[in-house]
Amino acid sequence: MEHLVEAARIRRAVVRLNRRLRQERGAGSLSPNQLSVLGRLYRHGPSTPGEIAVAERQCPQSLTRVFAELEAEGLVGRAPDASDRRQSVLSLTEAGRRALEADMAQRDAWLAEAFGALSETERGVLSLAASVMERLGDPE
Repeated sequence: MEHLVEAARIRRAVVRLNRRLRQERGAGSLSPNQLSVLGRLYRHGPSTPGEIAVAERQCPQSLTRVFAELEAEGLVGRAPDASDRRQSVLSLTEAGRRALEADMAQRDAWLAEAFGALSETERGVLSLAASVMERLGDPE
């Protein structure tokens, strides 16, 4: 039961921090789904729409519009799959990488400033917690 209470506390804290980080994004920023797709391509390289949908736990049809928007904005490229010409492979373009990095930089800047109000020990604890959360959050 103790683990359940602590897990709920950590979840609430992560949700609040995530909400605050979203608030720090500029007007006209990428949508959460667009960020999710670009981030996936950034971390894992070219992928089929189906692979992205599975990884993001969404149905491919719900991401079709997101893929089309990103392609129309030049943030992703689409090419036929070399092993199965019926499928396409999406890849991050240079413009997509820059857009994703700019979005991350806004939030990183806010977080870096917020860290200034913390003690060295608190920053160390958060750094350690980040390593643990990365391990928990990325099962791949």
